[in-house]
Amino acid sequence: MFEYDFMINAFAASGMVAVVAGVVGFFLVLRQQSFAGHALSHVGFTGATGAALFGIAPLWGLLGFTLAAGMAMGALGEKLSGRDVAIGMILSLSLGFGLLFLHFFTAYATQVSALLFGNVLSVSSLMLKILALLSVICLATLAFIMRPLIFATLQPELAQAKGVSLQLVSVLFLTLVALAVVACTQIVGVLLVFTLMVGPAATAQNLTTRLGAGIAAAAFFALTQAWAGIALAYYTDWPTSFWITALSALLYGLSLTCKWRS
Repeated sequence: MFEYDFMINAFAASGMVAVVAGVVGFFLVLRQQSFAGHALSHVGFTGATGAALFGIAPLWGLLGFTLAAGMAMGALGEKLSGRDVAIGMILSLSLGFGLLFLHFFTAYATQVSALLFGNVLSVSSLMLKILALLSVICLATLAFIMRPLIFATLQPELAQAKGVSLQLVSVLFLTLVALAVVACTQIVGVLLVFTLMVGPAATAQNLTTRLGAGIAAAAFFALTQAWAGIALAYYTDWPTSFWITALSALLYGLSLTCKWRS
């Protein structure tokens, strides 16, 4: 399996993305903003197809639209909570516009299909460097805002009384989520971002209430299902995204069993 360069690139890319997705996803689930994170991926799809319509590489449209949407959602702060219907409408509308753009310009149909469902086996050396840069930016920024983020997440009223800007923390965090979504899209696609960002984090939180252990477990579960998914895809010739999704669901189901027993 490791005799092929594309397999080495796939393991390297999925490894970096999985760790970022697990760590960022842990806080996404903890802050109860999972649905907002999923909406970002659909907004990014619109940006990718819109960029293709104007002759720009889909990745840059995906990155630009997702970042803009992440900062806008972050600026809403607490107003975003409980707006599942509004977020759902934005999510559906974004996907609809993406399909419309694809209808008018089909030359990038293969690339857009990869954006929808992911294609980790086609990660190039250039994309590997981009993913590495995104991973470093995400983890470094998260480390920088870790303390105020935890404070604002667990004790928002007290954090605000102590002078922590909840809106600034929200903007910075959802900007990080946007970058993580862009990275995840290259592995599992727009429609399956939940697989890497929410599944491992939710599994970890079912198994432990300790913050440090939970973050480490989320990263471990994401990395395990990403690498195991690629290996299973290689030996079965089934889609990688399917295996990653199936493993995510399996681990989450097992974690629920352990939670009920405890």
